[in-house]
Amino acid sequence: MKLTVCFSGLSPDPWVQGLQQAFPQAIVSAWSPGAAQADHAIVWAPPQQFIDEQPGLQTLFNIGAGVDALLKLKLPTSLKVVRLDDAGMSVQMAEYVCHAVIRHFREFDGYDADTQAGKWSYRKPRSRADFAVGVMGLGVLGERVAKALQVFEFPVNGYSRSPKDLPGVRCFSGAQSLPEFLQATRVLVNLMPLTPETENILNRATLAQLQKGGYVINVARGKHLVDEDLIALIDSGHLAGATLDVFRTEPLPPDHSFWRHPKITVTPHTSARTLREESIAQIVGKMQALQRGEPIRGVVDHQRGY
Repeated sequence: MKLTVCFSGLSPDPWVQGLQQAFPQAIVSAWSPGAAQADHAIVWAPPQQFIDEQPGLQTLFNIGAGVDALLKLKLPTSLKVVRLDDAGMSVQMAEYVCHAVIRHFREFDGYDADTQAGKWSYRKPRSRADFAVGVMGLGVLGERVAKALQVFEFPVNGYSRSPKDLPGVRCFSGAQSLPEFLQATRVLVNLMPLTPETENILNRATLAQLQKGGYVINVARGKHLVDEDLIALIDSGHLAGATLDVFRTEPLPPDHSFWRHPKITVTPHTSARTLREESIAQIVGKMQALQRGEPIRGVVDHQRGY
């Protein structure tokens, strides 16, 4: 079996070495133009040239959870695209979201401002019952986030394309239930996959349906959010603010208004990073399952986009 690694903006060498150690019976190499044909590929943002030069590929293993950029390429219909189920990302995402929710709920930004000004102050405790958190997208990451939030006794709503049943979570599904989900939510966490149907889904019309004083946490893709609509709703007072980890252009341009807005917290797409050792173990396990003719998780539906 021949494996090739094709990354853009990331060194493939540690992955080649790790895959070779974990799967010694395979031949593993980094791709370069004109390279020999491989059976399977481990990729991150590969160029179209890679796809065109590797017509014999059976499987593309994407090292990130999202595959929207990959599906924009011209892929053979027979090519199986597989995303990582978790590989250490879900616990990171749960940490990030819980931190953002609690920081907003406990008004720690306000306390920070007071302490920097040398002011000793208290704020009236808020009721968790008034801070329902809505998780948009109930895949592997979304489920983990929803479960983590319950530990802190926040009411948790969940929204997904198809029906889900999660203990302790009020679940909504389908486009027809989106308004009800939004109206029941004060803190919105976006973990939706990016597809043509979900692009720009966080816009003035949808975000305005959040409860007064709503808060937005976007950890999915920047193209889900209409930037100017978010700012307008914050400036109008309907939304209290936002924590944003993903953006339409990354790195976020220095002149973007998100940097300077006092009610927006920006982080550099770091909510959940791919962990190499865990990812390699998962990829190798899936390859071995495919060799045995067994089904694997994470196979992407080209039509749905996830």
